[in-house]
Amino acid sequence: MGRMSHETRERLVRRGVEMLTEFSVGATGLDRLLRSAGVTKGSFYHFFGSKQAFTLAVIDAYEAYFEARFERILGDRQLSPVRRMRHWIDEAVRGMARHGFRRGCLVGNLSQELGPHDAVLRERLRAVFERWEGWVRQVLEEARACGELRPGADPARLATAFLTGWQGAILRAKLEGRAEPMEAFASFFLDAVTPADPPACRGAR
Repeated sequence: MGRMSHETRERLVRRGVEMLTEFSVGATGLDRLLRSAGVTKGSFYHFFGSKQAFTLAVIDAYEAYFEARFERILGDRQLSPVRRMRHWIDEAVRGMARHGFRRGCLVGNLSQELGPHDAVLRERLRAVFERWEGWVRQVLEEARACGELRPGADPARLATAFLTGWQGAILRAKLEGRAEPMEAFASFFLDAVTPADPPACRGAR
């Protein structure tokens, strides 16, 4: 694949990510996507044998972006585990605000719209959620090890609860066009799982 072909494919995927975080699949439509990317239908099917293949490529790109983001923020051991969670939440809120709360979570959007009807996409989306849940669980396990979680807390169950509630908070923030649903959920979650007077974990600053 030549450089121009590679750039065309990447442009399609990039526009797919942008549009599918803001609009439903039905509202996006292939013709609208192609006009936005400046690509012909023939070129689209040259790179992607089907709309499903294109959607999978978009999911891959979106997951890669978040993998790097999780690594950068939740993997930053200069901060205590709970501080890393707070930093990640704050950056997510800023990211949505930067786009006027028009864009939500692509994986959450596709899970609602396509997941129940396409077994291949359902499994791919579920794998992404499991990967994200693993990042949150790892940070919460570190928090438990240094006393930043309440006694008896289960990091695995809390990670599931956080991702489930966080998706709902993103959906409502997009609906209302404001940060309060995300901030309210984050505060509720962190207040519920952390002790009133946590120890100073290594790396906290």
